[in-house]
Amino acid sequence: MVFTSAIFLFLFLPLTLVIYYLLPLLKLKNIWLLIVSLIFYAWGEPKFVIIMITEIVINYFLALLIDKFREEKALKLFFMISTVIFDIGILCFYKYINFFFININKLSSILGINMNFNILNLTLPIGISFFTFQTLSYVIDVYKKEVPVQRNILNLGLYISLFPQLVAGPIVRYIDVENEIHKRVHSFHDFYIGIRRFIIGFSKKILIANTLGKTADIMFSNLDSLAFTSSWIGIICYSFQIYYDFSGYSDMAIGLGHMFGFTFKENFNYPYISKGIQDFWRRWHISLSTWFRDYLYIPLGGNRKGLNRTYLNLFIVFFATGIWHGASWNFIVWGCFHGIFIILERCKIINLSKMHPILIRIYTLLVVIIGWVFFRIEGFRNSLKVIKSLFSLSSYNINTIIYDLNKEVFFILIIALIFSMPILKYLNNIVKLINEKIYSTLYVIQDISIFIVFIISITYMIASSYNPFIYFRF
Repeated sequence: MVFTSAIFLFLFLPLTLVIYYLLPLLKLKNIWLLIVSLIFYAWGEPKFVIIMITEIVINYFLALLIDKFREEKALKLFFMISTVIFDIGILCFYKYINFFFININKLSSILGINMNFNILNLTLPIGISFFTFQTLSYVIDVYKKEVPVQRNILNLGLYISLFPQLVAGPIVRYIDVENEIHKRVHSFHDFYIGIRRFIIGFSKKILIANTLGKTADIMFSNLDSLAFTSSWIGIICYSFQIYYDFSGYSDMAIGLGHMFGFTFKENFNYPYISKGIQDFWRRWHISLSTWFRDYLYIPLGGNRKGLNRTYLNLFIVFFATGIWHGASWNFIVWGCFHGIFIILERCKIINLSKMHPILIRIYTLLVVIIGWVFFRIEGFRNSLKVIKSLFSLSSYNINTIIYDLNKEVFFILIIALIFSMPILKYLNNIVKLINEKIYSTLYVIQDISIFIVFIISITYMIASSYNPFIYFRF
């Protein structure tokens, strides 16, 4: 993974950018981006690029048929349903078929039937959940007349395979980049903003996520001996790891988008300062939560069919959110866990309006952190074991904190805490209001600091063999 990251950083990306800006026409730039995006995807596993190309071709023609038979409602609906079945079918086959077989085998064994489905030797295509949802959003929006059908298959291929956000999001909807595919502006300012954002994301990933992720792995390496302090250190480190890993990748994708003239929407908005679980999902993985809102929650009826139906719809959405993340009961439990608290807040059993703001934030963080246990730990029983240790005060020992946290991890934890809140953004805004010259100077100092941190991050990346991308597996 480190070797691959170095190739991307020092060879693939510079070469892609140089040739991209040397090409005179936007049409040629688009073709070049399509080619390098397919090469980028094929780098990990060449055979999976065939699946992506197949999805591009099939969805291209089905969208054309939806547009052609727009006035014939039955045919139009048939082609739209065919698209959903095809796309979800590929996703389910690679991601969930073995999960289905395993559970059917277990259930049949309990019932004394013993069906014994053979487990298939399948490798999950990287990022299949992301590009499948992007493809679906395009075809559904064509069906709903929210976007015109794309008649150039190369342009559709570019949208689906665009490498900056291909393997780990954010989920980019066609309606948001349609105009930029056909006509986009390139400027030095946008390129500079893109580089700055990319470096920030890269540094978040390498310095914070990797450092804390390694500590979390150590804490959870032996669940049988897990104590109160080590369990809290582990889950706090993991909570920051997953945030800085995924938000870091989103920053890199947004930054790369700027370099090529695309503006991707924000995917995170300081989720750990949320006031309730509803607010958390307005700030966490925004592209996924809005996708489920627009393409599942609202079509199910949203909140338009009474309270009981609203609660059912919310539960279905969060069940789907859980299983989207992976073929595991732990992910399903994690999704339903969040869904239950969303419902409790909606029906006022948990009445946030009557809680002190500090208590609201404590409650939110506690729910989110406990939820991450199901996300991080394999096996439901193991998850319960970790949760139990989080509240086993009898195993508390302050000396283990000193033993488990070295100076580097402690320092990174402080940095992670500070940058999980909009403190710097708030200070920048205050300085800008007081004095523009001081703000400009501060901005230059920040740029120099970001560049220095980038150099340090590269050094860390080269020196370490630990460089997991959590969301690659989705």
